[in-house]
Amino acid sequence: MQLLLAEDDQILASGLGALLTAAGFTIKHAPNGPVAEYLLTTEDYDIAILDLGLPMMDGLTVLKKVRQSRPNLPVVVLTALDKLDSRVTSLNAGADDYILKPFDFAELLARLNAVLRRSGQGTGSAELLAGDLRFDRASRRALIHASPVDLTRREAILLDLLMTQVDKVVTKDQIAKAWSEDGNEVGAGNTAEVHVHRLRRKIENSGLAIRTIRGLGYLLEVEPSNEQPA
Repeated sequence: MQLLLAEDDQILASGLGALLTAAGFTIKHAPNGPVAEYLLTTEDYDIAILDLGLPMMDGLTVLKKVRQSRPNLPVVVLTALDKLDSRVTSLNAGADDYILKPFDFAELLARLNAVLRRSGQGTGSAELLAGDLRFDRASRRALIHASPVDLTRREAILLDLLMTQVDKVVTKDQIAKAWSEDGNEVGAGNTAEVHVHRLRRKIENSGLAIRTIRGLGYLLEVEPSNEQPA
């Protein structure tokens, strides 16, 4: 997935770019509005993250110009402007989502994936691999030693979130947001605990383990017996 990151804060752009690259995106950085407009109108991208406070040409102007030539390009606005009129204006100008700074990367990734799904594209890298489990993010199909794993829709979303954050804690709030961003309400009877329990059983022969981190959430890790020697 080709992603344009339009952000003038070099430190944030560098850190966020590294995280997005690790999640499977190919990143190009635009430090100001004119560069962002040029790249988005002359090169082919699957999605863009656009800061509203860009120098030389603000992000909203960039968005309006880009929408004239690329009306279907998924664009996620990233900004520190926490005002209702700013959100409404951005969405009316063609933004597919609006995220406030500071933000949690897991939430940003889940929202990017949700926007890509709504646009009919794949999400991040085409395939995730951990332990002996392969997960195709576009089709939401999992394989363990070439044998398919029967996953429900929510289990697939949960597995996607866990595999993009291997060795990192994923909170219940992040799971709920990933489910809701996929267009589903999270009912009282569909708790994270139930789905994690079921997913544990389905991937128990994959060399992976889902640990419960009490008071925080869940963590996917490769079991020691499956780790490759250094």
